[in-house]
Amino acid sequence: MISFVVPAHNEQTCLPATLAAIHESARVISQPYEIIVVDDASTDATAEIAEQRQARVIHVNHRQIAATRNSGARAATGEYIFFVDADTIANPHTVAAALRAMAKGAVGGGGASTVKWSEPVPLYVRLISVFGAIGPKLIGFTGGAFMFCTREAFHATGGFNERLYWSEEGGFCLALKREGKFYVPWQPLITSGRRFRKTSAGQLFLGSVRLVFSPIKTFTERKQVEKIWYDSNRTDDDVMPSSVGARISNALAFLFILAMASGPFWNFIPRAWTPLDSPMGKLRLGIGILICHVTLICWPIAVALLINVIRQKRWTGLLQSAALIGFCVWQGCISVRAVLWTWTAVGQCVAAIFKG
Repeated sequence: MISFVVPAHNEQTCLPATLAAIHESARVISQPYEIIVVDDASTDATAEIAEQRQARVIHVNHRQIAATRNSGARAATGEYIFFVDADTIANPHTVAAALRAMAKGAVGGGGASTVKWSEPVPLYVRLISVFGAIGPKLIGFTGGAFMFCTREAFHATGGFNERLYWSEEGGFCLALKREGKFYVPWQPLITSGRRFRKTSAGQLFLGSVRLVFSPIKTFTERKQVEKIWYDSNRTDDDVMPSSVGARISNALAFLFILAMASGPFWNFIPRAWTPLDSPMGKLRLGIGILICHVTLICWPIAVALLINVIRQKRWTGLLQSAALIGFCVWQGCISVRAVLWTWTAVGQCVAAIFKG
């Protein structure tokens, strides 16, 4: 028995396609299944649409994605539980691969997701979606658009952390990894890019700043992420931001991600080909300075992994976490040295200007 849990809040537009894809996937793999739509305080026709499409509806009033998913999982009767976001299209290949993995001993996992190319989204999202399709498989870590686990693993982990209003799927991933093998199928799923349409890159940047200076509040207070993750207004889901500020911030985001993505390729270009006084040399230096500051994030990632290692139950998971920690510390040390060099050089330039 398979249980598909779909958390939903005002999802009357996306839900029909999501439920149709789940029915089709279950039909192809020929396994008994149920669909549970957890209607979290919807004010539209979400519940009616779910019932019309042979889903069992559970009514809750959490307004928190972690608690909503947990309510659905607790009501599920299946041995395998799939968490599918209401704007995500499952496919039989990914569902079948997940079932095979769990039948062979995996405790759970998650699917990579990407945005449909015909869907209107800012250009920088196209770059992100390329990594979103293959990155989770390479690093063994996924977002929450499509996750799955055995019933036993769900209860062993305690489910999604209900203290978190954002990134609760990351905590669930780490918890599953402590229990056993975590599997990520190769076949990506299609998810909606509506949040990137409704939220400009500038707003996402401000959210990142809040995360750096106030991480606990950003994760545990809904008002910190209300605009991005808990907006009830669906009327403008398909509307691209058109203000000058939004366009500028989206263009800057595209250049930023393009610069970050180009970082590894510079390692294959001899420095003699890009002398510092040339335009390419200056571009290379600028990209390097940008990357060294961004990769300082390796330090908090290493700390999070270290905390997870202490609670690790499997020796294979322990080795994997140790390798990731080592990589993060290595990259972090390189970044710290580069950042110190950069700001030392800036200080020397400023001092020379004042002396002159």
